[in-house]
Amino acid sequence: MKHIALFLLAVVSTAAFAQKKSKKAEVVTIHTSYGDMAAILHDQTPLHKANFLKLAKDHFYDSLLFHRIIENFMIQGGDPTSKNAKAGERLGGGGGNMERIPAEFHPDLFHKKGALAAARDNNPEKKSSACQFYIVQGKVYNDSELDGQLRRAAGTRQATSAQREVYKTVGGTPHLDGNYTVFGQVISGLAVLDSIAHQPKDRTDRPLKDVRMSMKVEKMKKKKITKRYGYRFE
Repeated sequence: MKHIALFLLAVVSTAAFAQKKSKKAEVVTIHTSYGDMAAILHDQTPLHKANFLKLAKDHFYDSLLFHRIIENFMIQGGDPTSKNAKAGERLGGGGGNMERIPAEFHPDLFHKKGALAAARDNNPEKKSSACQFYIVQGKVYNDSELDGQLRRAAGTRQATSAQREVYKTVGGTPHLDGNYTVFGQVISGLAVLDSIAHQPKDRTDRPLKDVRMSMKVEKMKKKKITKRYGYRFE
């Protein structure tokens, strides 16, 4: 983990060779006691994608907790100190010794339900935590509510008509757009997300019963991913 900065530089130096679209993509399966969630990672965020895949393949996330849950908002995990945390211990500060990842905001990637995004502290560059992430649950908004939420987004974001429709039908957390990097999307297991978000919790939003995770990465043909999960690549 100490050499993550060098790893990110290597990703940048080779990004030019990754312009041709691959016929395959990695599916990351997040196993929990409430079921599995399958996610894909976006090519538009190469630094976050490469970093997350490396950690998942290295089993960094195995046995860590979803340590923060807020229903109708998101579930958060990836704090390395959560692995052996005692009951009631406050979590969320782990991973600060790892090199932050530069923000990778993209207008096509927004905080709809199931979005996989990077947590961060209040650093002015909005760089991401190298390990902590969250999955958006969010809620459905009407037009008036959505306008108010988007005014809180970075740069008073103007969502496209298609994005507005998603926020009004599927839901999400629009005020986070442009403030946190979205780098993936859950394509199966949204009911698992809902179950975890609904669990009883303490004052720090930590679930009263530990919700542990483990991850598996599988490279699959995009056609197979579409057939299995119904997800369509652009």
